[in-house]
Amino acid sequence: MKLIQTSYKDNKKETIIKELSFSPDVNNQELHIINLYPTEKFQEYLGFGGAFTESAGYVYSKMNENTKKRLIYDYFSEGGLGYVLGRCPIDSCDFALGNYSAMSDPTDQKLDSFTLERDAKYIFPLLNDALKVMPSIRLTLSPWSPPAFMKSNGEKNNGGHLLPHYRKLWADYLCRYIREYRKLGYEVFALSIQNEPNAKQRWDSCLYTAEEEKLFIRDYLIESMVNNQCKDVNLIIWDHNKERIFDRTDEICSDDVANKVVGGIGFHWYSGDHFEALELVRRKYPDKLLIFTEGCIEYSKFSSDSQLKNAQMYAHEIIGSMNAGMNAFLDWNLFLDFEGGPNHVNNLCDAPIMLSENGVDVRYNLSYDYIGHFSRYIKPGARRIGFSRYTNQLEVTAFENPDGKIAVVVLNSTQQAHSFYLRLKGNLCPVEVPIESISTLILETDTEN
Repeated sequence: MKLIQTSYKDNKKETIIKELSFSPDVNNQELHIINLYPTEKFQEYLGFGGAFTESAGYVYSKMNENTKKRLIYDYFSEGGLGYVLGRCPIDSCDFALGNYSAMSDPTDQKLDSFTLERDAKYIFPLLNDALKVMPSIRLTLSPWSPPAFMKSNGEKNNGGHLLPHYRKLWADYLCRYIREYRKLGYEVFALSIQNEPNAKQRWDSCLYTAEEEKLFIRDYLIESMVNNQCKDVNLIIWDHNKERIFDRTDEICSDDVANKVVGGIGFHWYSGDHFEALELVRRKYPDKLLIFTEGCIEYSKFSSDSQLKNAQMYAHEIIGSMNAGMNAFLDWNLFLDFEGGPNHVNNLCDAPIMLSENGVDVRYNLSYDYIGHFSRYIKPGARRIGFSRYTNQLEVTAFENPDGKIAVVVLNSTQQAHSFYLRLKGNLCPVEVPIESISTLILETDTEN
């Protein structure tokens, strides 16, 4: 069994890789044990990814060609994080150079003036480079706000609602985005109805009640998707924090027509854990995908200097959501500048990789390494398996990959080192995890019998 372990002390990262071996279970009741149960299988995992925002594409465009190649390799190659998913905003979000829409003419009811020239400037070049390394990237498209003329407040920012008489045009607009992306060869896997529909933000935002979201799907979007040959795209509802995910899912999916076309539920982490809410959705709606669509370290709440704490937030979220039934994890911006932007309303945040304005310097945050403890070893198509642990001081998840290898991730966020035995099929392997560390254990199941 291989152990990959990262610890962080005195602002220094240390990673070790070593081989461990199993021996027969001695049946000692006093041992500290983490059990693995590969026969008990749960949700399938689709993979990891990040967001191709205009801000990410802009700072990426400033880098020299050799640096660009390294950045793409480090995110999308098998030797890097192995990302296979991406999220692209429909029109502008806060991580853009300003507000924009693909069409802004209220007299254009046929979308003749529709253009993706803004995406073509910074988003597509980044996406195209990523596809050269990982050709199978699947995209989720997410809108932050319809064009200003379609909204009750007459602007893209500060909430407002989609005006009822523009529901059909907005549905056609969303499907036009899908069609244009597909014409360019991009695989659009999912469409979010609305990013954070319960939040009035000072940036691009639009409010939907559960009833409004349900009616838009049922009475407008379904027909448009059929007419535009994109009914195979997964519709993702909610796309907001977890504390109200069960209520929203229940309200929309209680409608038989909407329930048939809703493919998944998106969620963010900004309001806390609420992993139990994910479990409730997973239990009641086992056919729906649970996709973490956004999370980042917000500078308005957390410090960019707290490398260890920030990385642990990622690992805690990934483990908790995986164990509650999550199918995919999409981080927020792939890249940002050293200030945490650009962001057209100064809502600055962290990204796993930060880039300098001079086009040369690159900073890898510890969150990059922590995400890698999952994304490098839990492959698309993996199935979560059963486990039990002797203490809640260690956070654990375990998956069996399509090739039969088992990946176990153990997070120790405490100031205490832990020693335990990993137990599988009547065999034990001693494992030690240092204080404030993350460990990934890779088991070759054909030899760990």
